[in-house]
Amino acid sequence: MCTDATGHAEAVQVEFDPAKVRYEALLDLFWRIHDPTQKDRQGFDVGSQYRSVIFYHTPEQKAAAEASRAKLEQGGTGAGRRRPIATQIVPAPTFWRAEEYHQQYYAKRGVAGCKI
Repeated sequence: MCTDATGHAEAVQVEFDPAKVRYEALLDLFWRIHDPTQKDRQGFDVGSQYRSVIFYHTPEQKAAAEASRAKLEQGGTGAGRRRPIATQIVPAPTFWRAEEYHQQYYAKRGVAGCKI
């Protein structure tokens, strides 16, 4: 997406086995790998399509996401200690997979991408 005219957000859909990894562990990683205090941007990418958002599928995921955000807001580690958290927590809409030329975008261009 080059504009925010669609109302969509650039996102990944994570499929996981809760017997192998807890949802809370994924939330912890989410808070660490980006700046949740930036509204409608991440780094140099600006626009509502780059908003920080957690899409949940169940009431349990919503509760866990809200609890993890509250923990961060109350002095947890990360950027949340300095500025208010901008991350939205909303029901998961239909997930639209990006076109193939967007898949592995950095790797296809020989550029180092995001690192965890």
